[in-house]
Amino acid sequence: MEFLCYAKCTTCQKAKKWLDANGIAYQERPVKEENPAVEELKEWHARSGLPLKKFFNTSGLLYKEMKLKDKLPEMSEEEQYALLATDGMLVKRPMLIGDDFVLVGFKEADWEAKLK
Repeated sequence: MEFLCYAKCTTCQKAKKWLDANGIAYQERPVKEENPAVEELKEWHARSGLPLKKFFNTSGLLYKEMKLKDKLPEMSEEEQYALLATDGMLVKRPMLIGDDFVLVGFKEADWEAKLK
């Protein structure tokens, strides 16, 4: 499994502790340095079953600075994928990517239901 995270994010730190405490193996990927490509985002989005908006870090500074709350509804999915791929700080984290699932954000109950 791939664990997409940002080291300074407290939610990512909690998710990492939870994975470690539960003995779940993962490959860590720093989202800021290794931002996802458009093709990865499309695949993860399809696998997640979530609306594309859930892949945006809506509480992040960059999201707010770019006024994406107002712009996203006007953008096509292709434009949104392209935008997400430009900067890892726009991407919601943590994200856990498995063979047949993608968990976006850390809700312990959801992670437990999927992984235990």
